[in-house]
Amino acid sequence: MYKKVAVVTGANRGLGYALTKALAEDDYKVFMVGRNKIEVDNASAKLQEAGLNVEGFEADVSKARHVTALSSYVQSQSDHLDILINNAGVIIEPGGLDSQVTCFTINPELVEQAFSINTVGALRLVQAFYDLLKKARQPRIVNVSSGMGTLNKIEGGWPAYRMSKAAMNALTGILAVELEGTRIKVNSVDPGWVRTDMGGPNAPRSIEEGIKGILWAAKLPADGPSGGFFKDEEPIPW
Repeated sequence: MYKKVAVVTGANRGLGYALTKALAEDDYKVFMVGRNKIEVDNASAKLQEAGLNVEGFEADVSKARHVTALSSYVQSQSDHLDILINNAGVIIEPGGLDSQVTCFTINPELVEQAFSINTVGALRLVQAFYDLLKKARQPRIVNVSSGMGTLNKIEGGWPAYRMSKAAMNALTGILAVELEGTRIKVNSVDPGWVRTDMGGPNAPRSIEEGIKGILWAAKLPADGPSGGFFKDEEPIPW
């Protein structure tokens, strides 16, 4: 019998944890990926205790050897991958959402680190799981982006985060073109400003509201869109 399989990065908390739980409740086997072993082990154990088919895996998406190990393990457990959700991401600016850093003051090495996680990390995962995705019935890639990465109404502040998410959106567009003629669909999704550890307690959206559009993109039908940027299941400007 065909078993639906998903990989979710940044899955030990926040949006990633909620996405893992929702997919597992929908009868997916979910590999939940996090860079902190203790946190991802605790998160996966909690879901396993609830009877859900999840498995935690420690991997830092900014490290190629970690992604290779993750891919090899998933391949040893499944001959296909239905959903890849690139959710791992960081606001690396000192001060987080309260950061006063600008393009004139940020350490360029922090920008490189943000790109390695937020953008190149997603590319590493796509490359690592491409062969498994091709073997799925309706394979989907979802890149969890941000409205802060749009070029349509660009603002100042948080330069590393903004640039890395804009580049992630570019990755989505390039992939969509290069995947034309295949069953794989890829889209970027802005979950909005969500009450997570990253978003903080004052964010206007709940985690449940934030994951809705991501799950929609992860389960698109065969005639669904590819190569778009969406929020609440509606297209938004790049």
